[in-house]
Amino acid sequence: MADLSKKLNGNAPGEFFVDSSCIDCDLCRQIAPQVFREEDDASVVARQPASSGESLRAEMALLTCPTGSIGTVHKRDLAGALAALPEPIEENVHFCGFASEASFGASSYLIVRPGGNVLVDSPRFTAPLVRRLDALGGVRERFGCDRILHAGDAYFPVEKTIEGIEPVRLEDDLLIVPTPGHTAGHQALLYRDRFLFTGDHVWWDPEAGCLSASRRYCWHSWNEQRRSMSRLLDHRFEWILPGHGARHQAPAPVMRELIGDLIARMD
Repeated sequence: MADLSKKLNGNAPGEFFVDSSCIDCDLCRQIAPQVFREEDDASVVARQPASSGESLRAEMALLTCPTGSIGTVHKRDLAGALAALPEPIEENVHFCGFASEASFGASSYLIVRPGGNVLVDSPRFTAPLVRRLDALGGVRERFGCDRILHAGDAYFPVEKTIEGIEPVRLEDDLLIVPTPGHTAGHQALLYRDRFLFTGDHVWWDPEAGCLSASRRYCWHSWNEQRRSMSRLLDHRFEWILPGHGARHQAPAPVMRELIGDLIARMD
């Protein structure tokens, strides 16, 4: 729970606030950009919500915050925000919310599909989210689902291990694309040749208006990450859905141009 006595000075006066435990994961600014902004490597309330819709978005950000750094002066009914998560993105792809501090606030996603739902990365385990996931058909993780990791990052036993750098077809609509660089075993997931779940490989920078990758947070090899980025040109997709950073949608030819521009800037 956020602590009003630790409220950051940059918060606009009013109901919502951010306290000093903020780790600047950026999720609140993605969910409710009208309300939150960045200041001194943290998020603060830029202005209080001006409508019921903005209040709902701020409440969704409060629930998603991995460190519980967003608070309200008065107790609020969060039933509407709870019902809004997981949030539909497009078709049967959802943003889970409820980020985990263990992943530094990484976004996690749920794919609802007849052949079995897929959870991409791990949200914070909390009873309201589990009930919502169950209502959407559940995920076998709660009952022992198959976890899939690349051998380069499989520091503990999992049910399926990916080897090498060649794409691996899991199902007709699911393709693992190894993208080493950020880590030795980093990999992306391509769903239906439309949705590319990119982890920490690539994300959208809304301020610059382009795709971005981080050399600062590249733990394995920047040169390898650039080569992995080039291999994305072999695939068609319209969505970038990252673990950290903003998601982005564009027609496949435009997305290919954006990837090519990023590769040139990474050189």
